[in-house]
Parts: sequence; C-alpha cells; structure tokens
Amino acid sequence: MPAIRHASKRKPPPEGFSDIEDDLLIFSNQMKDAQNATSDNVPKYQAQWPIFQISHKRSRYIYDLYYEKEAISKQLYEWLLKNGYADAMLIAKWKKQGYEKLCCLRCVQTKETNFNSTCICRVPKAQMKEGQEIQCVSCGCRGCGSSD
Repeated sequence: MPAIRHASKRKPPPEGFSDIEDDLLIFSNQMKDAQNATSDNVPKYQAQWPIFQISHKRSRYIYDLYYEKEAISKQLYEWLLKNGYADAMLIAKWKKQGYEKLCCLRCVQTKETNFNSTCICRVPKAQMKEGQEIQCVSCGCRGCGSSD
C-alpha cells in the first residue's frame, strides 16, 4: 500500500518563487473567477474557453521566464511543472519547430476530429480565403499556426 502524503511534508518552493508568486496568484484568481462564472447564455462548447486561455497564459508566462528571459532557475522551473503551475506537455510542444504558438494540445490531437487532421486554427492564415474568420471549437483560438 502506498504511503499517504501529508501537506506538512510537502517540499517548500525553491528560491526565487517569491519573485513570481504574486503573478501566479493573479492567474489563480483569474482561474477561480472563470470556473465560477455562469455559463447560462453561452453554448456548451464555449463554456471552457476562458479556462483554457488562462491555463495557456500561465504556462506561457512560466515558459517565457525560463526559456526566453532566463529569469528563473531550472530547479524552480521543474518544481513549478511538478506542482501543476504549468502544462508540461504543452511546453514540450512549444519547444518543437512548428508548434511555437500552439494554443492547446487538443488542437493537434488528430483522433478528436472528423477527418483525422489537426484543428482549423492550425491552418496558416495565408492559406485561408480572404476575410475568412476561423475559431477553434476546443479552446476559442483564432489561429495558432507558426507561419502566421
């Protein structure tokens, strides 16, 4: 039988967490507001869009701090991923060529679409018809193709 984990035995955050704690708290409050928002007048598939978008922003914030600005340590970055502050799978995709602007993982999963292809938001805007507006049904993205 596995050992029971108690909150008191949790490792404290690494050095540097206090510098970004306020920003993460803002994301946390936005997430709570999005989860508690009423979705009575909104179609069912649109109700989850704000949650996806806030999660994306938080993951992008942590990604930028570590890879672009190099403002946090590797130890803090790994602790943030382990404790669910960022989506590790999404960040792994961002590091690959062609997925730098990916909005969510559902947009690249081919099994969830009708024709076993990626989401419409992954199509570059240059290949779309003039004035054609697109929006992803999964997350509300209006285009996350890297060549845009």
